[in-house]
Amino acid sequence: MKVKFYKLNEIETSLLTFVVIVSNYQNKWIYCKHQARDTWEIPGGHIEAKETPLEAAKRELQEETGAVAFDLQPVSIYSVTRDDVESYGLLFYGNIETLGMLPESEIEKIDFFETEPENLTYPHIQPKLFEKVKIYLTEV
Repeated sequence: MKVKFYKLNEIETSLLTFVVIVSNYQNKWIYCKHQARDTWEIPGGHIEAKETPLEAAKRELQEETGAVAFDLQPVSIYSVTRDDVESYGLLFYGNIETLGMLPESEIEKIDFFETEPENLTYPHIQPKLFEKVKIYLTEV
């Protein structure tokens, strides 16, 4: 599995199929635990038909964390190559101001971390996304 980063305008928006939102709330990183897994993951998901990447990021962040008030910033386009197939997503940074109740969904719970947790759902992808956002935050 290979992860590659691209500039925001380097890949056609129509090729993007998912969004991921590395999110912070009160100086802690938010990770989600899916009901079917015992691991932690960054909020995100697929872009639905007729939905922009920004709309998908807003929806996914609300559905997976209960975020009510937040600011989203696009960081980078990235791709994941598996079995010689490259798929593209948009990486966002989310600064959450207000959390509400976690909606009923596939997410069992969220938790807050000082740094990235060790037990990750996608250990070959998520650390690279987390690091990319940390670098981005030092540059803005």
